[in-house]
Amino acid sequence: MPSFDSVPPADSGHHGNGSQETSERSNENTALLPSFISGEVAHEGESGRHGFHPRHFCSVTYKSSNVVSQYVNFLWPFVPLAIIFRYILSNHPLLIFGFAYVGMIPSANLLGFAGQEFAKKMPKVAGILIETTFGSIVEIILFIVLIVKHREPVEGEMAGNGDEGNLIPIIQAAILGSILANLLLCLGLCFFVGGLRKTTQKFHAAISETGNGLLLVAAFGLLIPSAFYSALKGETTLDKSSLGFVIVKDKFTSEALQRDILKISQMTSIVLIIAFGCYLLFNARSQHSVLHEVIEMDEHRDLDSDEDRARMRYTGTETTVALILSLVFATLLLIYLVEQIEAVVHSGVPDQFLGLILLPLVEKAAEHLTAIDEAYDGVINVALYHCLGPSIQTALFNGPLVVI
Repeated sequence: MPSFDSVPPADSGHHGNGSQETSERSNENTALLPSFISGEVAHEGESGRHGFHPRHFCSVTYKSSNVVSQYVNFLWPFVPLAIIFRYILSNHPLLIFGFAYVGMIPSANLLGFAGQEFAKKMPKVAGILIETTFGSIVEIILFIVLIVKHREPVEGEMAGNGDEGNLIPIIQAAILGSILANLLLCLGLCFFVGGLRKTTQKFHAAISETGNGLLLVAAFGLLIPSAFYSALKGETTLDKSSLGFVIVKDKFTSEALQRDILKISQMTSIVLIIAFGCYLLFNARSQHSVLHEVIEMDEHRDLDSDEDRARMRYTGTETTVALILSLVFATLLLIYLVEQIEAVVHSGVPDQFLGLILLPLVEKAAEHLTAIDEAYDGVINVALYHCLGPSIQTALFNGPLVVI
């Protein structure tokens, strides 16, 4: 009866010749950044064409990357209708908000698809980092538009809700909602959809451990200002200078507490942005061999790999055109959305529901569709990264950038 000790080891790499070991060691130590700078193009990202061809561009855009994205393209008529209604039906803010909201879905889908096409023309690890970054551009644009449209309350006036121009609660809810939408909704759908075609799903520890550690750092960074405020808010006194009273200088007023919290939040945001830069550098150099191995392993498990290789692709010029068009449409529609927030909140929609549910769903539409499609194809590690990557970028870069 054979024992476990008699089973030969699975790793046979030690029995190869010296040149093979040297080659493998060289591949593991090859950093990402030099490959990225050299402009190396992956074979599966080549289109076989050059320049811009309108018919092929429309055909590739319509077919997109999967069936769900193809159906999403039927929503494109909402984009010009939202732009037209913005000028001829300006007295119907809810109608404009609804059409702009629906029109954001195909715009974000095109941005995500163009990001995928651009990423496939890059080395594998650089491609997935770039693809995740493109998926978060919509969120950055949304935060910028919300900050620009925000109106500070007049001195001596209490801060109001979204129907009075105070968009800070909506921004705060949108940051939290974006993280929760990726970690709860999108990740849960990936598990569910991936299990429809495969009874067993295997994950690589490198993806989850790196993501969990960074999200824990982000959670502590977000808690520091809240803990500081909770600990000292009971020690503050009312500032009565506007009422003609003399204030003792050693009193800690609410206004002083708010200024201190703002400074602490800004310093914490700088630290989180530096941590995000270290995360990118870590993925680009130290973890290159691990992530490359994970992506290669998932590509062999892809159930639709033959269809993906046979699918038509954008040229470099067409990819650039698609990125520019999607960014222009997404920016315009987000401006129209934010312009109608006061009317939407005034109609009875709470600030928290608007920022926590509605806005994250539309801004992350491209990432969610991509991750769910990859999970359905059996590429579960890449799908997991598409859930963790945007959450990490929101917590370590997008949110802190808004605070600064």
